Amino acid sequence: MPILILLIILIIVFLVFVVIWVVRAHQRKVEAGAEELIGRTAVVEATLAPKGTVLVEGERWTAVIDKGSAEPEDEVIITKVDGLKLLVTKKV
Repeated sequence: MPILILLIILIIVFLVFVVIWVVRAHQRKVEAGAEELIGRTAVVEATLAPKGTVLVEGERWTAVIDKGSAEPEDEVIITKVDGLKLLVTKKV
């Protein structure tokens, strides 16, 4: 009998944990798609003059700067996403 009670308590604790985990997962904001990149900061990896590459959250993207150029390690702001290419402006 004590084993059955212990087993029931363990199952209840497990179910409570799963329910809490599912509720938290549903409350998180979805972060996917090109729209989510606009306004984010990227770090220049290969010189943008005007085309080069940038890193955004560990991902390498082809980018085109709107004016001037940007050197490696400079920060740029993503203004538009065009397919797999980012349009950026130099961060002031």
